[in-house]
Amino acid sequence: MDTSQRFIINGTNLEYRWIGPPPGGSPTFLFLHEGLGCVSLWRDFPARLAERTGLSALVYSRAGYGGSDPVSLPRPVRFMHDEAETLATLLEQLNIREAILVGHSDGASIALIHAGRTGCAGVKALLLEAPHVFTEPSGLASIAKITEVYRTTDLRDRLARHHGTNTDIAFRGWNDVWLDPDFRSWNIEEFLPAITVPVLLIQGNDDEYGTIRQIEAIKRQVKGPVEVLNVPACGHSPHREHPGLALDAMTSFVQRHLAICQ
Repeated sequence: MDTSQRFIINGTNLEYRWIGPPPGGSPTFLFLHEGLGCVSLWRDFPARLAERTGLSALVYSRAGYGGSDPVSLPRPVRFMHDEAETLATLLEQLNIREAILVGHSDGASIALIHAGRTGCAGVKALLLEAPHVFTEPSGLASIAKITEVYRTTDLRDRLARHHGTNTDIAFRGWNDVWLDPDFRSWNIEEFLPAITVPVLLIQGNDDEYGTIRQIEAIKRQVKGPVEVLNVPACGHSPHREHPGLALDAMTSFVQRHLAICQ
């Protein structure tokens, strides 16, 4: 089964795509997109990972993205904490008892908050691309630069193909909150020590939004086994820039660690 649908979480319509059998006796990949992402921007990567592993996958767009309901702006500085609460509700409502969280950028941070806050209850593993657990001046500078890019290039038109009427909400909801002066002190390292499940960290060596310091902080503080893949000649999105490499790494990790997770 491979379907695109909507569900209602806390009164908000969220678009989602379900790949494979319904939740049952095996874990489900749950994909958490980046700050400008949505269901369609994952392209065929979730389906390929599900096919390679024989597991099912759920991909959804957070409110204000893709075909999901819009949100009011500005987003609060703690918006990722709020999204982690939505994730917990989603898992319960869809009866997903064994989740492998696949998070990219903001989605990776949301996965870390959720896993740490719940003591990894129902979480079997974390597969994280370009995660961040604190802000860095270089990353904030890159986010500031993209503000002008959005205004003066075709970036808005390219994003509109995926976000439709949510395009400005998606961009401003991400860009504005990261550039809020109060966000400079944002830090989620407090959640890391409670994470005991296997963690795969994938980081592009040329990522303009985060450095290896993010990876080192996570590796140092989580309690579960950690594997790190540094990808040369790669920016912020390994699964798009080097899909075969990311797919192989995630597949191998799940196959080797699934017994640990169960």
